[in-house]
Amino acid sequence: MEKNIDRRVFIKKAGGTALAIGGLGVIAGCAHKGSSSQASNPAGPSDEAAGMTYRINKVTGDKVSILGYGCMRWPMIKDDDGKDIIDQEAVNRLVDHALENGVNYFDTSPVYLQGQSETATGIALKRHPRESYFIATKLSNFSNYSRENSMLMYRKSFENLQTDYIDYYLLHSIGGGGMAAFNARYVDNGMLDFLMEERKAGRIRNLGFSFHGNTDSFDEFLKLHEKYHWDFVQIQLNYVDWTHAGGRNANAQYLQAELDKRGIQSVIMEPLLGGRLAKVPEHIADRLKEREPQKSIASWAFRFAGTHEGVLCVLSGMTYMEHLQDNLKSYSPLVPLTESDLAFLEETAELMQKYPTVPCNDCKYCMPCPYGIDIPAILLHYNKCVNEGEIAGSTASEDYKKARRAYLVSYDRAVPKLRQASRCIGCNTCVSHCPQNIDIPKELHRIDRYVEKLKQNTL
Repeated sequence: MEKNIDRRVFIKKAGGTALAIGGLGVIAGCAHKGSSSQASNPAGPSDEAAGMTYRINKVTGDKVSILGYGCMRWPMIKDDDGKDIIDQEAVNRLVDHALENGVNYFDTSPVYLQGQSETATGIALKRHPRESYFIATKLSNFSNYSRENSMLMYRKSFENLQTDYIDYYLLHSIGGGGMAAFNARYVDNGMLDFLMEERKAGRIRNLGFSFHGNTDSFDEFLKLHEKYHWDFVQIQLNYVDWTHAGGRNANAQYLQAELDKRGIQSVIMEPLLGGRLAKVPEHIADRLKEREPQKSIASWAFRFAGTHEGVLCVLSGMTYMEHLQDNLKSYSPLVPLTESDLAFLEETAELMQKYPTVPCNDCKYCMPCPYGIDIPAILLHYNKCVNEGEIAGSTASEDYKKARRAYLVSYDRAVPKLRQASRCIGCNTCVSHCPQNIDIPKELHRIDRYVEKLKQNTL
């Protein structure tokens, strides 16, 4: 630990590097096998499976796959009682394939998938040698941040994940409530001091936080680096949020640059904006395909996130095997984007700003709704219709009848009537839980008004 602290001091004094193109310091395939720059904990297959690109953690020397597995979207099935549960057999297959192909970073939380994710992730990973992967989880004490409850959540994570140490531990989703919320959740109850002691003891190997919020909040949290020595920070970064972040969130360009100044590496969440950058409007998809016909739409977003040198790992919530296989192609190895590619994606992002989608990332933090509304399904259905050109302009529009029918029919199929937006009473219970700072009742009421006008033919 004394050695690690010395390295943190050195990194701080040396200063961070500016954003760079080309992924300097990257290990791809087996080009550097056996070199002195190898990690102290070389997690992953010894044969550098399938040419996966790795980045080195500057603090611990971990060799981390640039593709990380986000465990918030494991595949679900119904049990005998009709309850949604994780499909453990499918998770096991996904984890096996990921590890076989060089993925070694798995990110979960006590609150993902209604509290089921950690256990399912632990079951799947326990079947493999502990040194072959890195586990990341979080202190997700959003509603009850008493010391007793926070300690219980912390210790339960070890039990769920079937491990005696956690590689990457995060203070979950700070920023929205500013320093007041941060102090209440982690400082006043003594939890942050406790976690620092756990890092010294080795039960936590890297300590950081995930962030959603504005630049002022981010600056305040980075000032605490002097005291807490953040080992990494998880931020939302993609080619839209780079300079066009929605709501009250800061642009990713600013966040990454501030981390680089301090030599703090980032872990990237939402590289696809909750899937929206894999399901772009048709004319945007045509634009991307024309430039690189052999690449998937999603690959542009993943290569963008991985191109920046300060990025340690890019998380993807890969529900299905085809998602995993496509992302493996993007990162085995990573071919960084050129300056021309980056300019092209900025133009693409500007075009996408003309489409009024709701910035929902399907994280489901807003669920369950006390009135039974399926909030993510409503918002994602609306976004899908916008992207596919199935939003009617007015009754005078040439394609009004077709768009009207398409929306109403698909809405009833996507969301049961008793779970639709019409049931929202504006209680605002969901608002404080949304990391994207969406005014959810406002959006639900807007969509409901649109649906009623379609039904009444008064648009």
